[in-house]
Amino acid sequence: MSYAPAELLHRIRQDFAGLRVVGDVHGDAASFAAAIAGAEEKRLFVLQLGDLTDRGPDSPEALRLAFAMREAGRGLFLLGNHDHKLRRALAGTVVRPDPEGLGVTLAQLDAAPDGPALKARALEEIGHAPAWLRLGPWLFVHGGFHPRMLREPSPPDAGLRKPEGLVPRALFGQVTSRTRLDGYPERLHSWVHRIPSGITVYCGHEMRSLNGRPFVAVSAAGGRAVFLDTGAGKGGHLSWIDLPW
Repeated sequence: MSYAPAELLHRIRQDFAGLRVVGDVHGDAASFAAAIAGAEEKRLFVLQLGDLTDRGPDSPEALRLAFAMREAGRGLFLLGNHDHKLRRALAGTVVRPDPEGLGVTLAQLDAAPDGPALKARALEEIGHAPAWLRLGPWLFVHGGFHPRMLREPSPPDAGLRKPEGLVPRALFGQVTSRTRLDGYPERLHSWVHRIPSGITVYCGHEMRSLNGRPFVAVSAAGGRAVFLDTGAGKGGHLSWIDLPW
């Protein structure tokens, strides 16, 4: 499947009634399967915002579902920071596996009957996942937005190499050098106010919602950011939003 925005938008507008944007899955394969099945019933193209694995009960099945929908031309997934870290580990790079995150995923892959084949497939699929994608007035990214993403396509090999250029913003959002008391990096959201009028950015990466629904932030410049991570695989649930044409 081509990830060239104009070509992709033209094809899915011909074949689908709209988009289903799915937030971070984090191994919650059962909910992801339900999201995909519901999208198929409504003729919606699935666009998953990254972080397929870690923490949840069945990361191998989450990977199988994502790869199958992409292969069938019914959807695609973006590159998330957890996906990028998984690929680095599978490629033999020394990484520090979070015992509740990547460590869980690696153990699940080792125990899966198709583990070796699935690891090889993950190396390929994650390596070529786009870090961001613009489709008309919508910009889809895992972590955070930068105005140049509206003009520049994602590097085709973002998943294959060390993040540079706009890719760190796409994977990790906007961070400082400080760590919060919960162990996570201190994150900033000033990028939200650089979203221009008429543009909506759909992203995941962090749970900003306080009511279990996607969190919407309004830009000072007139745009919007919609945060879809509502805690799937981490004690919350999977969220998605349908965007008809």
